[in-house]
Amino acid sequence: MCTHWPPCPPVSSPDRDAARIVATFPEQGWSLLCNGVIAFDDLGDLLPDGTAIPPAHQSRLPALAAA
Repeated sequence: MCTHWPPCPPVSSPDRDAARIVATFPEQGWSLLCNGVIAFDDLGDLLPDGTAIPPAHQSRLPALAAA
């Protein structure tokens, strides 16, 4: 999909969310990335093939409370 250099990470890459934003809809909480991924504000993704990647929430509150 990319026509720029360097090309965006492919959908299969762990850093797929590093692709350039093509369109953003902050009022709806999502952005379309150059590689076809829909990235949601809650850190979840929807891949071009329809696969949903759940949000990767990593709360630091328990670690801070234990410190």
